[in-house]
Amino acid sequence: MAAPGEANLVSVIAPCRNERAYIDAFCDSVLAQRLLEGWRMEVLVADGLSDDGTREQLESRAAGDERLAVVDNPDRIVSTGLNACLRRARGAVVVRMDLHTGFAPDYVAECIAALAQSGADNVGGPWVARGQGAMSRAIAAAFQCRWVVGGARSRDAAYEGEADTVYLGAWPRAVLARLGGFDETLVRNQDDEHNLRLRLAGGRVWQSPRIRSWYAPRDALAPLFRQQFQYGYWRPFVMRKHGQPGSLRQLVPMIFVAAGVLSALAAPWFSSPFVALLVAYVLYLAFASCVAARQARDAGTLPRLPAVIAAYHFGYGLGTWRGLWDLLRGRRVTGASAKITR
Repeated sequence: MAAPGEANLVSVIAPCRNERAYIDAFCDSVLAQRLLEGWRMEVLVADGLSDDGTREQLESRAAGDERLAVVDNPDRIVSTGLNACLRRARGAVVVRMDLHTGFAPDYVAECIAALAQSGADNVGGPWVARGQGAMSRAIAAAFQCRWVVGGARSRDAAYEGEADTVYLGAWPRAVLARLGGFDETLVRNQDDEHNLRLRLAGGRVWQSPRIRSWYAPRDALAPLFRQQFQYGYWRPFVMRKHGQPGSLRQLVPMIFVAAGVLSALAAPWFSSPFVALLVAYVLYLAFASCVAARQARDAGTLPRLPAVIAAYHFGYGLGTWRGLWDLLRGRRVTGASAKITR
């Protein structure tokens, strides 16, 4: 990818696979973006061998709007799709978007403005979740609560300043040319790894609350647990590559799971250490659930929040230990065998 790209052209990139139900809404949203005066836009969507009609619908939309292009992603995972788009991107600025996210009409314009104003190497907005049904709202409430996610600034909708990571991201093309694309050995956490690599190289990541978007979270406990398990699973592979996690809070769930297992193995399940840990966690769940429901201003989420929070923690913690185990054994899930999942 050559720098610096075409002046006043922004390249929007997004991976997808089997997203027939979402592709029209995404195209409508991105193609309606209000750009800064003098700027133009190209939209590159990498399709991971969709077999539900997504590809055909994308091609139909592309035929009607020259700004939209379909890119092949035969390996079917997010990182390879993003890199396929980057190889085609011509813009001086690259903005990543997502099919399961709603965007403010000035999202792209605010990304460009934040890059210019902050001088940062990557900018993005807060990661804000909006649920629709009862369970999805509870998952969103936990997602935004610092007592659940460890105070991650990326979940703080009001924060502006330097951060360790941001949702999605926007980069000057020259930064990506220097840093390289996304790690194609990672099925998950490729964005966190990319931001960690950027910061270790002396770059800056900047979050702006004016860059507004709304993520659609899972709507049931089982998909939430699987999602968090996958996030946790790939964390050790990032740590091996760089010798450190993206942040210390990412280690807390695996430490908690280890403490529970060790206290249960050290003595019978009714022993004092295990009971003390169990009681402490139940009290924590009650407290965190009340805080999350209050912050979300949605009392109806309260009955579901303890189970949701536990799914976040146990899914991520168990996934991290499984990833570590597979790493030590020299095994892992291969990118070619995993499809794009949000």
